[in-house]
Amino acid sequence: MSKPRKILVIALRYLGDVLLTTPLIHSLRQAYPDAQLDILVYANTVVMLEGNADINQLITVPSKAKLADHWTLFKQLARSYDLAITTQCGDRPFLYSLFAASRRIGVVPPKPHTGWWKRFFLQYWLEFDDDNTHTVLQHLKILTLINVPPCFLLVPPQTDDTQALNQLVGNSVYAVLHTHPQWTYKQWTIAGWTEIGLYLHELGLKLVLTGGAAQAEIDYVADIAKQLPEDTLNLAGRVSLAQLTHLLTNAALYIGVDTGITHLAAATNVPVIALYGPTNPVKWAPWPYRFEQNTNPFSKIGSQTVNNIYLLQGEKSCVPCHLEGCDKHQGSRSVCLDTLSPDRVKATIRLILNK
Repeated sequence: MSKPRKILVIALRYLGDVLLTTPLIHSLRQAYPDAQLDILVYANTVVMLEGNADINQLITVPSKAKLADHWTLFKQLARSYDLAITTQCGDRPFLYSLFAASRRIGVVPPKPHTGWWKRFFLQYWLEFDDDNTHTVLQHLKILTLINVPPCFLLVPPQTDDTQALNQLVGNSVYAVLHTHPQWTYKQWTIAGWTEIGLYLHELGLKLVLTGGAAQAEIDYVADIAKQLPEDTLNLAGRVSLAQLTHLLTNAALYIGVDTGITHLAAATNVPVIALYGPTNPVKWAPWPYRFEQNTNPFSKIGSQTVNNIYLLQGEKSCVPCHLEGCDKHQGSRSVCLDTLSPDRVKATIRLILNK
């Protein structure tokens, strides 16, 4: 394949998934410093790429696009690129890649899964592995198809708009707690968060609670904040992701569940306590800071520590089940997380602070 001048990377996933695409983007920039490198993402995830110096242009489309949205995008993409790269094997990114470039590489479903035929429309392809390959490594393996050396660095969003945030935090030593994932089946208990918050306060750390702008999330975090000391700083819905990156970089530690913000925290080198239940750590554990090996950082079973990541896994025999909670839907609870003891989290906090 000749050296591309214009490259489009298609990453139509959630916030955390977009962040896990940045090593691929950074690798492309290192290999092709003079190329135009554009990224197509959902409009509600573009904030994860704010200030990313590797990118020339961010192209967005609504996650629930209407016919007019598709038509506008198709006209914008039509044969505008030398190379299109799809980081997932769904129909929508595949269709966009067909319009964008005559040369296409990406992941495809393994045979005999639906969509396995997409490989016939790609110049080079890789079968998607949803079980035994970390998402960062899956993305980087795409680049081996065109002999681009891998860079394992995650690139978080950046901003200079941090003055107001610095004034809120002051000179205190603080811990960041991100308590609300997108789906119920990834939640820990409110009682657990309250106990850990009070414990951190006893140790002399200021508490900073973070959360998204959705009203349900704001209300959930507010309920926890009411049970914590008065000087607890509740920033749910009040800071951008780029500002949050700055906040995390200067924290003493971070505690969160399986969510995009936990991946973001991992990329800042803050010590991260990640609470995992049904999710497979091999595929979706936070990528450790300065982990630069072409091997999975974590195994499937057990609590583990790699670089700045302290992964605490539920102890039920079914973990990780890879399911959406015990009732197999996104609004379900997960017993493995409901029974995860605050004492385990406290022990890990002591380990981090003693270091």
